[in-house]
Amino acid sequence: MKTIINHYLILIIVLTSCNTFAQNDHFVQNGVIEFEKKSNMYALITKKIKGETDSYYQAAFESYKKNNSQFKTTKSILSFSKNKSLYKWDETNQSASNSWIADDAMANLKNVIATDLDTKTSITQKNVYDDLYLVKDSLRKIDWKITDETREIAGYECRRANAIVLDSVYVVAYYTIQIPFSGGPESFTGLPGTILGLALPHENMTWFATKVTEIPVTEKDLAPPVKGKPTNNEELNKTLLEALKNWGKWARKTLQAYSL
Repeated sequence: MKTIINHYLILIIVLTSCNTFAQNDHFVQNGVIEFEKKSNMYALITKKIKGETDSYYQAAFESYKKNNSQFKTTKSILSFSKNKSLYKWDETNQSASNSWIADDAMANLKNVIATDLDTKTSITQKNVYDDLYLVKDSLRKIDWKITDETREIAGYECRRANAIVLDSVYVVAYYTIQIPFSGGPESFTGLPGTILGLALPHENMTWFATKVTEIPVTEKDLAPPVKGKPTNNEELNKTLLEALKNWGKWARKTLQAYSL
């Protein structure tokens, strides 16, 4: 009888502790997340000049290394409230290089993306060299595989998920359920929480949150971009394929960047 009572008391303590934890667990419903993107330029340039026999390429690379660090750092901001968000680049404090050899489309992305999870649509303003496009389309469906691996990012416990997008781009994401908005940097959505860490290992770049600020976010703060040539993903893809048809080995990577 005493053993049964002891087990009963232990059960009460466990349930009470779990309930207290649930009551104290705070979920961020709206705010601003600051991201830092790092691109391994040495690795990207090495891939770019692989197979080139002209010594001019190697000389340009050596010159770049003397004047630039290995990693290019850019910053971006994700504002969110309920099921809407606006992702854009912070134009201040961005590292830059005037070297043509460092001209990498994916490293230089400056998309502005308005996401609506209720309608499952997005409006993306894309700079494609000299042209500005306004891409309206449905959200990309991503087949995420959630794992047991966890890590802390910007003070939040995050769980890892893996996926393949654009047929061959391997993606690693870390999301937190403490921020229930199902979005993240760039066009990545579809996890049961906000993506605070994102890596494209084979593309040599990462996005990681450095700060989460819980503040009111208005509809005006989430207003989608309006400038650009109206199009959708399918039509933009056709335009890019035509423009890149003579780009040889660089065409595929450039197309992936502007399709991200």
